[in-house]
Amino acid sequence: MAKTLLDKVWDAHTVAELPSGQTQLFIGLHLVHEVTSPQAFQMMRELGLPVLFPERTVATVDHIIPTHSEVRPFDDEQAETMMRAIERNCRDFGVRLFDRASGHQGIVHVIGPELGLTQPGMTIACGDSHTSTHGAFGNIAFGIGTSQVRDVLASQCLAIRKPQLRRIEVNGALPVGVYAKDVILHIIRTLGVKGGVGYGYEYAGAVLDRMTMEERMTVCNMSIEGGARCGYVNPDQTTFDYLRRRELAPQGGAFDTAVAWWKSMASEANASYDAVTRLDGSQLSPVVTWGINPGQAIGVDERVPAAEAFAADERDVAADAYAYMDLKAGAPIAGTKIDVAFIGSCTNGRLSDLREAARVARLGKVKAHVKAIVVPGSQAVARQAEAEGLDEVFRAAGFEWRLPGCSMCLAMNPDKLVGRQVCASSSNRNFKGRQGSPAGRTLLMSPAMVAAAAIEGAVSDVREMLGGRSK
Repeated sequence: MAKTLLDKVWDAHTVAELPSGQTQLFIGLHLVHEVTSPQAFQMMRELGLPVLFPERTVATVDHIIPTHSEVRPFDDEQAETMMRAIERNCRDFGVRLFDRASGHQGIVHVIGPELGLTQPGMTIACGDSHTSTHGAFGNIAFGIGTSQVRDVLASQCLAIRKPQLRRIEVNGALPVGVYAKDVILHIIRTLGVKGGVGYGYEYAGAVLDRMTMEERMTVCNMSIEGGARCGYVNPDQTTFDYLRRRELAPQGGAFDTAVAWWKSMASEANASYDAVTRLDGSQLSPVVTWGINPGQAIGVDERVPAAEAFAADERDVAADAYAYMDLKAGAPIAGTKIDVAFIGSCTNGRLSDLREAARVARLGKVKAHVKAIVVPGSQAVARQAEAEGLDEVFRAAGFEWRLPGCSMCLAMNPDKLVGRQVCASSSNRNFKGRQGSPAGRTLLMSPAMVAAAAIEGAVSDVREMLGGRSK
């Protein structure tokens, strides 16, 4: 029987089938950061256990690290405590740590790929829900909890149930001003935030085939927002070209050997799937969330849907969203005033994201009432962006240029909304209180759309600024 990539990776990493129906799955790469690892390392100490394969675990700091200053100790005592804990834990257990002094610090889901650690055919785990990002390279990547972080440190294995698989094909060609972020928001809008429960997503079709690796990472990143356990794109020449000569990828002849194996792991043409969804990318417009979960999204030229448009079991959530966001059914999302603009995160903090946002930033100045910040996803991204002068483009337009980190995506650091502020954000979640204020409101959109909102002071159609649509 023809196999999918999920089948092949799962079979290659299965250690045992457990009585519970779960698989004891070997984890090829374990990524850790400062927030979900301290308790796991402490449990290891209490059990008197070493990290079984320290060379398969890599750490960085991203969630709590300030983006406005490098001064230690941090002003936030809890953040400093977490920072010291990961420094001590990595030293004591022999785990490689990419801190600011390394020159490779950044968001865990940015540095893994850019260093060449993330490769096709792997199993990858991290104590962070957006680990599905790495699936862009043709692997199976899971977010895990703290007790599972301990399990992987101790045994390099996870007890996990194999998901079903849905193939999502996006065909056609994306219009000007429509990006990978719009593709994944449209998928989540279409299938719902529970549509992927029990499933992994295989993304495919002409639109995905043409995407760069950074664009594919954006799509795979938000698989979890659609309820999926993981999401991936089959590896192809785009994948191999990206990985060639990456610092920690195979080198020389070993790279060619690896490519031959990576190719063999792709889904076979006549493989079967548990479900298939087909979408037309040529019909997409820039997407903006209007509510309190990523599925509550509409095209920028659409109006907030009425409660009757939702299934009966979703109407209470819609009503909650209207009240929390202070939006009314039938109101246009375009023109919604913003107070803050945030460009960054593991979803959209890579070089290509900053280039597209800078392309828009060149066209105007940030409105006086808007606080706008740009946070590169890693030190490497920052260096490349600065070499191209993107930092100066943003500063000239009125944006703040920050140090790498998770920043305002989840506000476990000084970058937070205040009161009822509305934020145009290139991040991945618009939950209540997600950006630091219990009453703060988040509108998810592409980096280019965030830049447009910052310049206009309100949600705007970036296509009108880029010449993709007449006013």
